[in-house]
Amino acid sequence: MKKKNKLYKFYLLSLAVIIFDQAVKLLVHYNMDLGLPGEIKIFGDWFKIHYVLNPGMAFGLKLGSSYGKLILTLFRLLATVGIAWYMSVLVKKQAHSGLVWCVALILAGAIGNVLDSTFYGVFLGNAPAGAPTSWFHGQVIDMIYLDIWEGHLPSWLGGQYYALWPIFNIADSSIFIGVAIILIMQRRFFKEPIKEDKKEGSTEATDEKATNAS
Repeated sequence: MKKKNKLYKFYLLSLAVIIFDQAVKLLVHYNMDLGLPGEIKIFGDWFKIHYVLNPGMAFGLKLGSSYGKLILTLFRLLATVGIAWYMSVLVKKQAHSGLVWCVALILAGAIGNVLDSTFYGVFLGNAPAGAPTSWFHGQVIDMIYLDIWEGHLPSWLGGQYYALWPIFNIADSSIFIGVAIILIMQRRFFKEPIKEDKKEGSTEATDEKATNAS
């Protein structure tokens, strides 16, 4: 008999990641200077702790317009509610536990960055200059700096100079890991029919047998 998943276990994972994410962000905020002056090299120039403020999306991406940040924050709030609801549905339907663990990681990352966007502008005073309000305009704290590659693209790609050095945080990493594992393991995660589908299938089979017998 398949062991039932308990929803609270997945929420505990989300909570643990959120606490870790916020603890790291606050440690960076209160103990490091912004930019190069406070940079800490871990593995040469390849992996560094580099404190930056990100007013936009994950990995330093940004939205334009003065209302872009507000729209992004509201979208994150709605997405967070949707992800939490989806995780509860997966547990009720006895979905593959690995899938639910991944969704818990995605939920944690979403909440982690929502907290920054919603409250940091007020409590850390890091809302961008000109923001209409400090609420919902907080800048996300990023600190994990991977200097992957920089140089000129091949001539057949235009030969332009290009630099690939994402700066992100624990919440971004949690989302990335959750999504990546789902993509890699999708055949296993979605191989098992959801419980309700099994019931429907058995009911249809019973009805078909009854029809043939008559």
